[in-house]
Amino acid sequence: MQRLGLALAIMLALGAGAPAADSSDASWEKVKSLVGEWEGKYGDGTKAHASYRLVSNGTAVMETLTTSDSDQMVTVYHPDGASLFMTHYCSMGNQSRMREKTTGGASLEFVYVDATNLKGPDDHRMSRLVMTFPASDRLVQEWTSKAGAKEETGRFEFVRQK
Repeated sequence: MQRLGLALAIMLALGAGAPAADSSDASWEKVKSLVGEWEGKYGDGTKAHASYRLVSNGTAVMETLTTSDSDQMVTVYHPDGASLFMTHYCSMGNQSRMREKTTGGASLEFVYVDATNLKGPDDHRMSRLVMTFPASDRLVQEWTSKAGAKEETGRFEFVRQK
């Protein structure tokens, strides 16, 4: 009995009895904090609107992004083990999938994993997203697209409406 008590004490002291902290928790909370309506602009001054909703019984966040000169795009964010994962349903007709690359601080970075509905490996697609949270009512998104070896980054700046 003494051995069992000693073994239990050692395990608890080493943290073996406690669940490991999920590193996606803080990132997931940041994404969930976006729920609501956001107005903003693209780098060239084009007006933009983003809407965030919790969906699938709170297990995913759906972003709907609309600009005055393009069709609607949808991105779905969700936890996937120790990180976040997202699928971007692009107006280009393909679906880039990206995984969070932990950056810490006031930003989240998502990097390209793969895409569906591409005609070839050099097809134009979204390849990176950096979301920065300068304040609770501000959001900056920097989307990078790639076509062949050429990359371009566009910046959205949003202000929370409600």
